[in-house]
Amino acid sequence: MQVCGVIPARLQSTRLPGKLLLNETGKTLIQHTWEAAASSEKLDRLIVATDSLEIMECVHGFGGKACLTGEHPNGTDRIAEVAMHELFDAEILVNIQGDEPEISPVFIDKLIEVLIQSPTADMATLATPIRELDQLQDSSCTKVVCRTDGSAMYFSRLPIPFTRDQNPEIFLPEQSPWLLHLGIYAYRRAFLLNLTQIPPTPLEQLEKLEQLRALESGATIQVAQVSHPSVGIDTPEDYAQFVSRYQQNQ
Repeated sequence: MQVCGVIPARLQSTRLPGKLLLNETGKTLIQHTWEAAASSEKLDRLIVATDSLEIMECVHGFGGKACLTGEHPNGTDRIAEVAMHELFDAEILVNIQGDEPEISPVFIDKLIEVLIQSPTADMATLATPIRELDQLQDSSCTKVVCRTDGSAMYFSRLPIPFTRDQNPEIFLPEQSPWLLHLGIYAYRRAFLLNLTQIPPTPLEQLEKLEQLRALESGATIQVAQVSHPSVGIDTPEDYAQFVSRYQQNQ
């Protein structure tokens, strides 16, 4: 079974312009992400899908593989284009966020394995227990609730499940019933190509969560739990903290 990782990479970023090309560590952010993902034992191929010639040249410069795509509203559509025109033999495609330079290759391997071992699942994703009240109440942190078989029931920006009669703090940090959704996905090829042909669905538009389109369309999303979240770089402060962690480990 051919498994391909795709890193969607846009040059523009509202809160941190050109972030994937920042290089205060001596490497660009996109190179850090590439090297972390390339350590996966279950990816047969890895490619950056970008709308930027500058990013493509950067990736080629450090020895990675990249291709130019058209303009797309999201990474899923970008990956679907690459699947159709570049990755003809890919049976599973993994969406790896370009701004997560510390993504664990072990997490990538676990995601792939859970999809392989779940033959009825159309796609898979990761989640981790929420340990802090601020994160639980933060609408920018997406939560997921699952069935007993580990498949997703719903994703929301609100704290779900809701504790009607108890203070949520009594469950934190050790007995948390809440799961933080991590933005990494593995898709079966045919499902991915079909999903991108479906117009945005009502719940997706309300919550602004693309994965709800799959659930509303009847798909099965298998969720695997991991021990901790990966850290995305969205702001100058995020990047400064990453640079500090990197330098401390050198």
